[in-house]
Parts: sequence; C-alpha cells; structure tokens
Amino acid sequence: MAYGAPHSPAPPPRPDLGLARDCEHCLGWGTVVTRDGAHELCETCQPEPGSGAAPPLPAADRKPPA
Repeated sequence: MAYGAPHSPAPPPRPDLGLARDCEHCLGWGTVVTRDGAHELCETCQPEPGSGAAPPLPAADRKPPA
C-alpha cells in the first residue's frame, strides 16, 4: 500500500528558480528534502531571506581573475 507524505503545517518554501537553474546540489529545484522529509531552501543557491547576500555565480558566468 502506498502512503502519501505527511501533511505539514507550513507550506513548502518558494525558491527563486532563476538562482537554482545551474545548481548541482538541488539539481535546479531550489529546495532539498531533509532526512525528516521536510522541504528546505537549498543552502548552496538560495540566500537567507533578509541577508542581502547574493549566491555565487554559476561556473559559466565567472570571469577569470585578472
């Protein structure tokens, strides 16, 4: 018998898919699933809300050091 995921009191986080597009950690989804089955924003490509920090550029967009 198949079981669905348990209901969460909070909706899943909404990632910025533009930032997640080339992320190898979350495979472009912007979220990861924890061992407990909870969805969390990817720490690699999604900045903390309110931190003002920009995520690192994808390898294709990085410029070599001068």
